Amino acid sequence: MTAALAKSNTLANLIATERARFLAEHPRSVAMARAASAVWRGGVPMHWMGDWACPSPIFAAQGVGAQITDVDGRLYDDFCLGDTPSMFGHGEPSVAAAVADQARRGAGFMLPTASAVIVGKLLAERFGLPLWQAATTASDANRAAIRWARAVTGRPVILVFDGCYHGMVEDAFVVLKDGQAAMKPGLLGQVQDLTATTRVVPFNDLEALETALASGDVAAAVAEPVMTNCGMILPDPGFHDALRRLTREAGTLLVIDETHTLSTGPGGYTRAHGLEPDVFVLGKAVAGGVPAAVWGVTAQLSARMDEAQARIGPGQSGIGTTLSGNALAMAAMRAMLSEVMTEAAYAKMLAGAQRLVAGLEGVIAARGLPWSVAHVGARVELVFADPPPRDAAAMRKVLDHEAVEALHLWLINRGALIAPFHNMMLVSPVTEDAAVDRLVAAVDAFAVAVGEVD
Repeated sequence: MTAALAKSNTLANLIATERARFLAEHPRSVAMARAASAVWRGGVPMHWMGDWACPSPIFAAQGVGAQITDVDGRLYDDFCLGDTPSMFGHGEPSVAAAVADQARRGAGFMLPTASAVIVGKLLAERFGLPLWQAATTASDANRAAIRWARAVTGRPVILVFDGCYHGMVEDAFVVLKDGQAAMKPGLLGQVQDLTATTRVVPFNDLEALETALASGDVAAAVAEPVMTNCGMILPDPGFHDALRRLTREAGTLLVIDETHTLSTGPGGYTRAHGLEPDVFVLGKAVAGGVPAAVWGVTAQLSARMDEAQARIGPGQSGIGTTLSGNALAMAAMRAMLSEVMTEAAYAKMLAGAQRLVAGLEGVIAARGLPWSVAHVGARVELVFADPPPRDAAAMRKVLDHEAVEALHLWLINRGALIAPFHNMMLVSPVTEDAAVDRLVAAVDAFAVAVGEVD
């Protein structure tokens, strides 16, 4: 038997054992999933809720701080944090109070509130762009940015990076397959060929980027500062400076999507690293889990938007929804920006993340594992490769789906939740050192269990 086959058999046996354990220890969640399957497709309100490694969805009872209790009374250290919306902790008191107060006075009016003025000022001060608009999700914000980019430039093409994540935006569902642009198979029901208007290049490949921009038809390049969807892929030194220079030379707008990299610091990756986007997009955590997103623009781009609007005259632009910028979202964002997303909170998050990185790297070194750790701010990724890949194509080759499933299920059964899609972990300001240590110990025990030790 080869080593690879032996490892596969070990993982398969481990997964079978851990599934049986989960089912035995979660009778109420299993029963609720069975009942929910009669009214919800897949037994969950949103299909991603069924993407966890466990054989049946976990039904949450409550979240407090950085922990979740399920309906079976089992307690979890939460390093997923809603896949970012709860990055600052569950049930944050100031947000809960602000939302409850606003809900009593009305959730939305399609009119601005006093909080909107304060939120706009806080956004401009924190992130550097002077003028803002609200959306309900980062997907909506990215769609708006792309439509406006096309409107003001008169260009049809959007450029994205292979393996990117920009929410449910159709234009971003283009990947490289054998070096050629192709629509992602998961984009069900798509009629038009998106490769005609979306250009895709590898992250960190400046030569490919320059070539893609050379034709002069790219309205906007949409980028995460750090790739976070195909594992975590960090930018090479100088990459962002070159990205900004090349887009400016090509007359292409630069959209920076900080929905995930807000974990970097109080002003996101943009402020921490001196980026200069034309559009800044932020969602998920900005309202503490209340559905909300914002996007900011430079004064120069705002003037071009006014000109484009004037050309078509007053009336519907087709960009936005009536729920965007509602009073409830504004109240939540005001509380988050003024009371929760503080320098002190980030200091705690970053210290906790450094503890997690050091712990995981200690396991890797002590066990002689062919793994590595990537991180940006409070976001940490355990990568089953060393060194970590520089682009999505390389990451796909080392992404061991069976090992990921086994690790996640192992952690769930030991009271730790990490994001279900790959090995991403978030540390909140209220994550305790003991929780970090428990997670590291569980990863160490997993490595021993699957026989990765030399």
